[in-house]
Amino acid sequence: MAKRHWEDREQLKASLGSSGMSAHICWFLGIIFAILGVIGDAANATLGLEPTSWFLLAIVALLVSITMFFGMGLAWYLITTDTKKKE
Repeated sequence: MAKRHWEDREQLKASLGSSGMSAHICWFLGIIFAILGVIGDAANATLGLEPTSWFLLAIVALLVSITMFFGMGLAWYLITTDTKKKE
C-alpha cells in the first residue's frame, strides 16, 4: 500500500501555498538572471559573472519553477477529482 504524505486535504492545500511561493520566487529569479545576462552582454562587461553564466542560471531557475508549477497543478487536479468523487 502506498504511503500517504498528507493526512487530509487541508494539509495538502497549506503545502501548496508554500510551494507556490517558491515557484514564483524561482520564476522571478530566472527573469532577473536573464535580464542581467542581457545587460552584461549588451554592455560587454561582467556583472559578477559572465553573461553566459547568467543565462544558464536563468534557464535552471525557470526549469525549477516550471516543475514546481506542474506539481502544483497535479496536486490541485487530484484534490478536485477527489472532491468530485465524494459528491
